Amino acid sequence: MKTFMPAAIQALKEALTHIYWKKKELRSFVYHTIQNKAIVSTIDWDNNTKNESAFQLIDRMLAGEDIYKDDLLRLFDAVIHFNNFSHLKYWEDSETKIKRAKNSVNALRTHAQGYFNLKEEKERAEERKKAHEAFVSEKLSFQQKVAELRNDFFRISIEEIPQRRGYLFEKFLNELFILFDLDPKESFKIIGEQIDDAFTFDNQDYLLEAKWTKELIQARDLFDFGGKISGKFKIALGLFISINGFSPESTQVDSPIIKSMILMDGADLMAILENRISLKDMLYRKRRHAVEKGDIYFPFSRF
Repeated sequence: MKTFMPAAIQALKEALTHIYWKKKELRSFVYHTIQNKAIVSTIDWDNNTKNESAFQLIDRMLAGEDIYKDDLLRLFDAVIHFNNFSHLKYWEDSETKIKRAKNSVNALRTHAQGYFNLKEEKERAEERKKAHEAFVSEKLSFQQKVAELRNDFFRISIEEIPQRRGYLFEKFLNELFILFDLDPKESFKIIGEQIDDAFTFDNQDYLLEAKWTKELIQARDLFDFGGKISGKFKIALGLFISINGFSPESTQVDSPIIKSMILMDGADLMAILENRISLKDMLYRKRRHAVEKGDIYFPFSRF
């Protein structure tokens, strides 16, 4: 078996960095590909950049090459056979991201030629199939949980008693935020027809206000929520969810009081519940757009 050449190692690091946009997906891919899985937990995936995580992982595997040589080969094999990049198409500048991912995989294929003989290739193909099945199974299990929440949402939508609907919406949001590991501080609390609480995303604390009313949210509602955000001891951001949307004038107000929040409506929520985008990815896109454009209302239909 050939020694790993520096150029091939560098190509593997680059390809791992580009084949997935989110660190969580890359971590899951690696976890299901290798057999000595404990090394995955030695990487600080949350605080590292994706590039740092991929590079640290490969460097640590090389440092223990007597243990991880077969796993390095498994990673080489899985990445050179990586050919589905559809998960990147929902991200900003997706064409560039897909092109970069494909180019990095092609570069790795060039450098990794000759690492596997015919017998090994057949064995690797079987391992690759099993790893892919495990990876898909994990995704399907998660998607099934989202589907169950979607059914809950539909049941809530036909509830005619506001108090009962509010209770069910509280339970729904709590389960949704727990599913996406957003650390809701407590069970969400109902105050009238609105739900108030807090959660954490990307090491940033957010206040949450959610309303399910027939009326569109007005500018005064956003100003009231902005006051709650600015009144906190430490820096916080806000997420305002209005199932039935926001009035046009409320989203056009140019005031620093409401620039510390992002807005989500019922159509955004349905995109999450239909597995078209994850809650975390939606929050990321909305926050980034707000920072770059100063626009706090960026619906999924414009992504």
